[in-house]
Amino acid sequence: PGVGFDQPFAMLEACHERVQRTLGLLQRLREHVARVGADASARSAAHDVLRYFDSAAPLHHQDEELHVFPLLRVHGAAEVKTLVLQLQCDHVCMAADWAAARTALQALVDGQTQAFDADAHTAFDRFAERYRAHIAAEEHLAYPAALALLPPAALVAMGHEMAVRRGAR
Repeated sequence: PGVGFDQPFAMLEACHERVQRTLGLLQRLREHVARVGADASARSAAHDVLRYFDSAAPLHHQDEELHVFPLLRVHGAAEVKTLVLQLQCDHVCMAADWAAARTALQALVDGQTQAFDADAHTAFDRFAERYRAHIAAEEHLAYPAALALLPPAALVAMGHEMAVRRGAR
């Protein structure tokens, strides 16, 4: 609450909070499906997870790829530059991880499955763990390094571009 595009790094961190909440929903969904099966509640939760990681998460990654990583690749310390390469690799791997996890969730939403198999659980675990490690690295190292390099006018421009990408005013 209260975080707007005028504070782009706070927005990025708020996105991380939503990622973590959605990963929590995914975990609760897995437990629910194991206990109860694929009822209407499970399909609704799966739909919510799909919606978040299909739409909001890619925009968040785009924000980082456009506004955070290029700055750090050019002006960051050596260890930060190395970290950026890992974070960019994470984005590629997370897209592949999501594709695997998404298949199982979509099958549940579509009524094509009543339970998650071992491959689905493996995909969910891999996706969630990579995201958690990625978020920690960004919040503890990459974001502070980028924020220290950006003048106020650049932060305003960054926030404006983030808002425009989302169709916000």
